[in-house]
Amino acid sequence: MRLLVVEDSRALAEGLAAVLRAAGYAVDVVHDGVSADAVLSTQSFDLVVLDLTLPEMDGLAVLRRLRAPQEPHLVLVLTARGALDERVHGLDLGADDYMTKPFDVRELEARVRMLLRRQAGLRQSSIEIGEVCFDTVSRTISARGETITLPARELAVFETLLLRSGSVVPKQAIIESLADFDEDLSENAVETYVSRLRRRIAPYGLVIRVARGLGYYLTPGEAG
Repeated sequence: MRLLVVEDSRALAEGLAAVLRAAGYAVDVVHDGVSADAVLSTQSFDLVVLDLTLPEMDGLAVLRRLRAPQEPHLVLVLTARGALDERVHGLDLGADDYMTKPFDVRELEARVRMLLRRQAGLRQSSIEIGEVCFDTVSRTISARGETITLPARELAVFETLLLRSGSVVPKQAIIESLADFDEDLSENAVETYVSRLRRRIAPYGLVIRVARGLGYYLTPGEAG
C-alpha cells in the first residue's frame, strides 16, 4: 500500500517514512503544503499522514482542497499538543483520524493499520484463505500453528493480493503498492517478488496464478 507523509520537519518526516517502510508500505515524503497539493492532485495514495503546520500552504488548506472533489484518500492528521481548534476543524473538514505531537511511533503504526483496514472494509481481525490466516491488525501470517515470516516487500505483495482476493490484480497496482517517488520499479522486479512469495506460501496450500496480460490472483491450491 502507498502512503504519503506531509511533514515540514525533515528529520521527523524521514523517521516516519523509515518506520512505515520497514512495515512494508511504499512511502513518499513532501515537506510543504504546495508540494502536497500538487502531488495529491495527480496521484493516488491509500493514506495521507498530514501535518497541519506547513509552510506555503497549511495542512487545513491542503485537507480542504483534497476533500473538495470528494477524493477517496484517507487522512491521518498530525497536530501540536493542545491545538484543539485545529483538531476539531480538521475533523470537520474530513480528516479520518488525528494524532497529537509528540507521539509514539507504535501508536502511529497502529492508527495506520486501523485506517487501512477500515478502507478495505475489513471488520474482522483476521482473514483465512486455505490453511493460512492473516491477522489484519498485526499484519502477521500464520498456518499450522506457526508464523510465516516474509520480507517487507513480499508481505506487501501478499497483502495486496489477499485484500483483492477473487479479483485479478494488475502488475501496475502491485508496483504502486511497492514503489515510492524515488524508485523506478519495473515489471520484472514485481515478477521476482511474486516468484519468491509463490515459493514461500506454496507449502501452505496457496497458489499465485497468472492471468495472461492482466496480472495475478491468489487462490487456495494443494498443500505441499
